[in-house]
Amino acid sequence: METERISVQAGGIRQSVLVAGPVDGTPVLLVHGNCSSAAFWLPLIRRLPETLRIVAPDLRGYGGTETAPVDATRGLADFADDLAALLDVPELFGSPTVAGPARPVVVGHSLGGGVAMRLLVDHPDRVGGLLLEAPVSPYGYGGTAGPDGIPVSADFAGTGGGTANSDLVHRLAAADRGADTPTSPRNVLRTLYVADPASLGDDEELLLDSMLSTATGDDNYPGTAVTSPNWPGTAPGDRGVLNALSPAHFRIADDLVAVAAKPPVVWVRGDADAIVSDAALLDLAYLGSLGMVPGWPGVEAYPPQPMVGQTRAVLDRYAAAGGRYREVVLAGCGHCPHLERPAEFVAELLDLASSGDISHAVPTPRGSDFGA
Repeated sequence: METERISVQAGGIRQSVLVAGPVDGTPVLLVHGNCSSAAFWLPLIRRLPETLRIVAPDLRGYGGTETAPVDATRGLADFADDLAALLDVPELFGSPTVAGPARPVVVGHSLGGGVAMRLLVDHPDRVGGLLLEAPVSPYGYGGTAGPDGIPVSADFAGTGGGTANSDLVHRLAAADRGADTPTSPRNVLRTLYVADPASLGDDEELLLDSMLSTATGDDNYPGTAVTSPNWPGTAPGDRGVLNALSPAHFRIADDLVAVAAKPPVVWVRGDADAIVSDAALLDLAYLGSLGMVPGWPGVEAYPPQPMVGQTRAVLDRYAAAGGRYREVVLAGCGHCPHLERPAEFVAELLDLASSGDISHAVPTPRGSDFGA
């Protein structure tokens, strides 16, 4: 598909949006993850049929969208509100018909998966289907134990802005394109974003550009931090992206289960994901268990977060409450299935888009036709 980039004033900020396909096509909203932008979806968009209407915004502080501050105390609601404002922009999804406004498939990657969950909770009548690609746990990133997301400490120490790798932040701000250190953006792309760097192919520079579009600082990535008496000595602040991902501010499990309108959910993940897993290399507790963060108090006091187990437990509750979901696990795949296993990812997206719930017309649920 051919893409076009447009600028839209919506939700109080100027948003940069990639669009493709006819405005009256089956609507799909693509929500990128942290340290990336809408351009991260370009390798996928090339593979999609012309029957889809693709809308892929840069989130605030990424790509070409305005570098507006992120109020972490709202969890990921700042991002979700920005997306909600786009849903009623005629040049993006067309004007509402007699049947009502568009209800897109919302595809959320990593952080974008959490944003997609928040959008569903806040606007359940506007989401026709949810495709969660390696999503953040519904209990946030880090600092919780067990399938029910029990906080490890009262102040959620070990999560938020203070957990970022300072060298990576510096190199993002400096637009470093080198590969001389493990924490350069290029090497993070090659070793953490994907399991097989060869899967990046000719798109490596494009994807690196996308990473380097990340706005850094206290109001964006990574955000603020406060000192803590609890291991590892840092707790989340109230500004910026990593704090918005902290379980101190983002705990959406119960709201997700309780949402009245329950569209079908497809959860796609790789079993070699190094960023969102039960052994995540960005989880300080897991790094502590490897001896890479000093002073780790042990598995009883501060276990690694079971991110996959938590998501599965919440989606099981979602299904028990009347929803439906399918978990798709791709062997040997890392954090970006749409880059590493594009054929399988496209198939899941098209299956969800044709499930009967997503269109500009009146939704027609077909639960019996949707997966196991």
